[in-house]
Formats: sequence, structure tokens, C-alpha cells
Amino acid sequence: MTFLCTVRNCAEPLARDGRRLVCANGHAFDVARGGHVNLLQPQDRRSKEPGDSADAAAARRRVHERGITRPLLVAIEEMLAPSHDDVVVDAGCGDGWYLGELQRMHGFDACGIDISTPAIELAAKRYPDCSWLVANADRFVPVADASRIVSITARMNAAEFRRVLGDDGALLVAVPAPDDLVELRGEGKDRVARTIETFAPHFDLTAQRRVTAIADVDPSIIRDLRLSIYRPRGGSSIERVTLSLDLLRFEPHAPSRTYCGTYSRHL
Repeated sequence: MTFLCTVRNCAEPLARDGRRLVCANGHAFDVARGGHVNLLQPQDRRSKEPGDSADAAAARRRVHERGITRPLLVAIEEMLAPSHDDVVVDAGCGDGWYLGELQRMHGFDACGIDISTPAIELAAKRYPDCSWLVANADRFVPVADASRIVSITARMNAAEFRRVLGDDGALLVAVPAPDDLVELRGEGKDRVARTIETFAPHFDLTAQRRVTAIADVDPSIIRDLRLSIYRPRGGSSIERVTLSLDLLRFEPHAPSRTYCGTYSRHL
């Protein structure tokens, strides 16, 4: 897997040089002790500490470790259908649990991207066989090519996803279903139609599925769910929660790439 430089007006491939990644224009990025690389540029952040806080990332990881999201992982694996030879990019990977678990099952080349440094640090510590990048995938996906991209309740950069994917690649997008965590945040919107519309200029929808699981919870899980989601509400005596995702699989428009050359933000 080849990473790309995120410095403005560059986007050149990055090569390993000891404990650094360096491009042909001399831009260099240190490989952190934990193994991840921070490619985030000042213009690509809206706050001093963008993305999930350390507390939110850790809470989400604890929720995964309790096993209640495992049915969602199984459905994502079935829909994505990865193989050992794939190159898989997770855009907006958070703490890396979904990508890391899938990589352990199938052994593919994997890269997770997220704007949150604490989340990427958690991911790199747990899943050292994957590559982890701090970057803003809303603006630029700093990867040259991949055969699979996943976006799990995360980034939806259709043009960049199309650039990265080959003509025979696949994109899996997971969006919260209207009843996802309804006990904590009330009934949500149906996001399927809007998501399909977002990707229509570059992709064809090839499969669609809703996966729903009802999980028994205790107060500690509820506390972690509240920490890990936006605008939680609901009482403190909740004993069961609904986890529900709409899974959408897309394939690129044939016959050739619709986006090429230096990435558009630099022009």
C-alpha cells in the first residue's frame, strides 16, 4: 500500500526512510513509537484536538470489547466479502476495532484513517499488523490505491473513494438505521436514500441490507455509550439497547476511473 503526502500542492508518494515517511519533494513525517503516522495538516483541522476525544475513543473500545457490536461486525464481513489479497482502507476508522478484527480474520493489507489522534493511538496499540494514519479523509484520502474501502458511520468522500478504488474494487458504507440506539437518542432519520444519492455520481449500488441486534446492557455499558455518541438522552435505567446499521455496497462506475491526477484540493 502506498501512502501520499498531505502537504498542500504535493500528494507525492511517501517512502519509508528509517523512522520517517518521506516524499520526493522532501516532506517528511515521523513514525510514532506506537507505529502510526500523523499526516494531518494545519489547514485540515477545525479545532486544536479534532475528532473523538481520548475518553470517547476509549469508551467506544470498551463497548466493542463487551461484545455487543459483534453481530454488526459479522454482517459487515459478509457484505464486504474480503480476501487475503485485498488492500482495505477504513475511512474514519475511530479506534480501529472493525478494521482490526477483519484484518485478523483475513490477513489482508489494511489501513485505517481518522482525524482523532487518541483514536488512532488506540488502534495502533491493539492492531499492529494494520497501518494507521491521522488525516482528514473528508478532504483527502492519503492512499494511492485499494481494492476495498469501508466507511462505518463515518466519512463519505465519494470522489476520493473513487480515485483510490480500482475499477473492480468495492465500497461498503454503513449508516445508522433510524432505530440505532433509539433508547439513548430517540428515533433517527433514514439515511439510505441520501447516502445512495451522495455516491451516485461515481458508484452503483449493488447490495443493501439492514442489520439489527438487541443487546442486554448494564450501567457501565450505558455510561460508555453515552460517552461515545453525540447528544445522548434517555433515562439511566435502560436494560437493553438497539444496535442497527444500514449496509450499502457500491461498485465503481465502469469502465474507467472518473477521477485522476493530483488531488483536487491542491489545485
